[in-house]
Amino acid sequence: MAKFVIAGKADCPFYAKAELLADYLQKNLPDFRIFKITQHPDVWEEWLKGVCEKNKWNHKRSPIIWREMIDRGGKGLLLGGHNEFLEYAQLYYGVTSSMTTQMMMVIAQENLETHIGKELEKEALSDLINPLQVWITSASSPASYSLIPILISGEVFGKNTEISLTLFDQPKVENYLKVMVMETQDMASQILLRTSYCTKIEEAFRQAQVIIMLDENTEKEVTSLEDCLRSKVSLCRLYAYHIEKNAQESVRVIVGGKNFVNLKTILLMQFAPTIAHNIVAVAMGVEGQARAMVARKLKTTSSCIKDVIIWGNISGNNYVDLRKARVYGYDSAIWGPPNYSRPVLSLLFDREWIQKEFVMTLKNMTATGKLFGGILAAHSITTTLKYWYHGSPPGEIVSLGVLSEGQFGIPEGIVFSMPVKFENGTWMVLTDLENIEISGKIMNNLTSDLFQEKLVALGNNIIFQPYRSGNVFRYFTSLSYYEEH
Repeated sequence: MAKFVIAGKADCPFYAKAELLADYLQKNLPDFRIFKITQHPDVWEEWLKGVCEKNKWNHKRSPIIWREMIDRGGKGLLLGGHNEFLEYAQLYYGVTSSMTTQMMMVIAQENLETHIGKELEKEALSDLINPLQVWITSASSPASYSLIPILISGEVFGKNTEISLTLFDQPKVENYLKVMVMETQDMASQILLRTSYCTKIEEAFRQAQVIIMLDENTEKEVTSLEDCLRSKVSLCRLYAYHIEKNAQESVRVIVGGKNFVNLKTILLMQFAPTIAHNIVAVAMGVEGQARAMVARKLKTTSSCIKDVIIWGNISGNNYVDLRKARVYGYDSAIWGPPNYSRPVLSLLFDREWIQKEFVMTLKNMTATGKLFGGILAAHSITTTLKYWYHGSPPGEIVSLGVLSEGQFGIPEGIVFSMPVKFENGTWMVLTDLENIEISGKIMNNLTSDLFQEKLVALGNNIIFQPYRSGNVFRYFTSLSYYEEH
């Protein structure tokens, strides 16, 4: 059986002539089959270039015709263009075409109108099937492998919410993205409607409704902290421009990772002001580390520890606040119903452990990024997204990096991790919490580096000068409780 593919510009008269001849051969020869492809004139050259590069062909004009080797496998055999196809038909089948130039032009115009009509119909059908458009930046990073299975499981957006997932990264990792797309498709998720990848910045974030920003992959050598900070400006400015240009107006942007999370979030807000209210930074990773340490000390599970608050710089100088933290289902002499809890600080009798080991371990984790791998990053991002869409557990305190508006005495103009709750598709800062005042000294400690990062990144300061006052803010975390009791 002979199977030919005839592809051309929708308005090409030579494609029209070859198409009608092929139709005649298919109708009259039982073993002759054709497959027709039309492309809009605006995209024809790019499409032809891609086909030729893939198959290592050299062809410049419309149409392009090749034979599929369906009986032997392997790539197709290029026949050529309009003239070559007519010669082939004359030689092998004794058939040729006598179509006039005028008729070729008429049919070419009809082909273009038909092609445009089919594209409009395809768009209309696509609108009826409207999956949630989810984009992941730096998608070749290790965190993606843990993130994707959770996103397409139905646990984040809901079992009935279909997803279109796009993996975005640099062109140099295109082959790696192709593998990731295939592996994601192999999972056969019932809610995953489409999976694709993108390496062209001008096409990034098209129709995006959720954008997950992971730590960027870079091989560029950074000689100083100041250069590293300044490098975030160009990246965030570029992303922000295309988010505002291509994404939906209600897009939600969630910044995760372990490097300059607060800084990247505030830069995105500054360069994409129309969506600034929908850009947040994930703090649940640090919160999870603190809960796990407390749980190990109390010999319970971290899921039983609630209401740990993270203040300040998520990936830098922060304050882990245990004043509201509670433990549920704790195995002790006092028992109660499932909703019964006890203050964590009333059960942590080892004051030295809190002031030294707890403080220094968490500080080192934050400073180095150690133990903040793909699994924890994926869990903290997806849990934050789940709460954003479906609400956080009633009465539970969640930490989130948001733009300060002066709450709790925090200076305006920086992204600062603070206690919030999620409700009705949005988040609200818990300004009504009692007994969580932060002293001026601690506040200076928490905010100074954030302002320094922003000023150096934007070029207002040349040198980063970190705030130095020891670990007083960490000490306050535990000391305040004991002084009151």
